[in-house]
Amino acid sequence: MRHQKAGRKLNRNSAHRKALFRNMVTSLLDHERIHTTDAKAKELRGLADRMITLGKRGDLHARRQALSVIRDKEVAAKLFGELADRYRDRPGGYTRVIKLGHRAGDAAPQSMIELVDREVSSD
Repeated sequence: MRHQKAGRKLNRNSAHRKALFRNMVTSLLDHERIHTTDAKAKELRGLADRMITLGKRGDLHARRQALSVIRDKEVAAKLFGELADRYRDRPGGYTRVIKLGHRAGDAAPQSMIELVDREVSSD
C-alpha cells in the first residue's frame, strides 16, 4: 500500500529532485511564469505557494526559511517586498497551471505555471 507517500519522484533521486524544485521555484518567482511538464508544474505549485506565504509573514525566521530554498538573494528580496505586498489580502492560491499541449520531441504533456495577478508586459 502507498499510504502517506505524497509527492512525485519524477525518476530522480532525492538530491536531484530537491535541486530541481529549488531552481524552478527561484525561476518562477523571478520571471513569474515558466514552461515545464505537467507533473513538475503540479508539484511546484505547493512549494511556490509556501514561499509566498513565508514572504507574507515577513519575519526573520520566515526569511531564513525561504532563503534555504530560494537560490538568489535578489529573488528573495522581491518575494519579501513586491510579491508579499501584491498578495497581502489573498488567502492562498497564488499560482495557476495552464496546460499547453504536448512537446514535439517526446509528446510529454507541457504546462505553463504562472503567478496570478501578475503585471502583464509586452512579452
